[in-house]
Amino acid sequence: MDRIRIVGGQPLHGTIPISGAKNATLPLMIASLLTEEELILDNVPRLADVALLQRILGNHGVDIMTNGKRPGDSAYQGQTLKISAAHIIDTTAPYELVSKMRASFWVIAPLVARMGEARVSMPGGCAIGTRPVDLLIMALEQLGATIEIDGGYVVAKAKDGLRGGEVVFPKVTVGGTHTALMAAALANGTSVIENAAREPEIRDVADCLNKMGARISGAGTSRIIIEGVPRLKGARHSVLPDRIETGTYAMAVAMTGGDVTLQGARPDLLQAALDTLGEAGAKVSTTNAGIRIARNGAGLMPVQVTTEPFPGFPTDLQAQLMALMTRARGTSRITETIFENRFMHVQELARLGARIALDGQNATIEGVDVLKGAPVMATDLRASVSLVIAALAAEGETMVNRVYHLDRGFERLEDKLSACGADITRIAG
Repeated sequence: MDRIRIVGGQPLHGTIPISGAKNATLPLMIASLLTEEELILDNVPRLADVALLQRILGNHGVDIMTNGKRPGDSAYQGQTLKISAAHIIDTTAPYELVSKMRASFWVIAPLVARMGEARVSMPGGCAIGTRPVDLLIMALEQLGATIEIDGGYVVAKAKDGLRGGEVVFPKVTVGGTHTALMAAALANGTSVIENAAREPEIRDVADCLNKMGARISGAGTSRIIIEGVPRLKGARHSVLPDRIETGTYAMAVAMTGGDVTLQGARPDLLQAALDTLGEAGAKVSTTNAGIRIARNGAGLMPVQVTTEPFPGFPTDLQAQLMALMTRARGTSRITETIFENRFMHVQELARLGARIALDGQNATIEGVDVLKGAPVMATDLRASVSLVIAALAAEGETMVNRVYHLDRGFERLEDKLSACGADITRIAG
């Protein structure tokens, strides 16, 4: 099993290209099930989760061709996927595949919308809370599907097709919004999603569906209206840049000092996080190339943050911010409101010398002058990268174990950081 070795103390200087967003790529790939025609996705990141979803879609009979690099492409230029779901041969998504990535559960929506039936295993994924699928099931029922739970599988049927309806989510849910959006696109009649997730990735998926012939308005707001159409066609769509990767590298620069341009990044996708970095003492500016992050030798200032659905501070950057605040001059507080078990990185940060106290949803971080390298273990995707950020500023060597979590969401992280001066290497295991 691979490990990453980091020797801290090197400021970062240069340019880091931002890859396409994982959290948009996965639902966009799943949306290919809605049409018999070819869907072409550009700027797709090279991630373990993308490769796994290719396998899952292949199980349904989907053909996916990956274009190689072309002359003039940069090392990190996104790949192009040509996806054809002309012939769906199996409407069952088995446990052994779905259990490895919970987003794959979303195939239930396009399968029942297009084929009239789907049998999908209850999902697995990161151990950061229960994250139940009850709201996704509720959305499908509101659109006319009948649902049964059979042996750990969700069986959805709509023999005469789905019908338009009103889906009112009791709380904001990204997965539920994606599911309702895809199902309603082929439903008979008009659907309304109330209290919809407003994340940029929702809007990106809606933009792609509209290119395919869907009639969706309001994506990016809390009320989305979908006029169902009988069929969707093929289209070409470029995945938006990854705001979580952007925020992660921004915090790495703030942690180590230096001056880095995050190439292709869009500030409108993570303004709350950028504002927080500014409060902490980093200089954030927008350029024609992307976002520039700089910090001189001045110390970091403590902040108080509560994670919230977009446009608030994202839960997917909470662990990274906590790592940053371990070196702040004073006491910081972070309240996690999205997932109940998302403080698993705390004990590993403590191995580096961090002082963090937990009280339910609240974490209090007392900044320290020095972190010291130690062996640490990744517990989930975002927690693992918080350990990298801390290690970049720690004295001596840190060995991050179980980095397969990193490969799920960060494309060639060690290469991007080492190109800017970090002493970081992957050790094959």
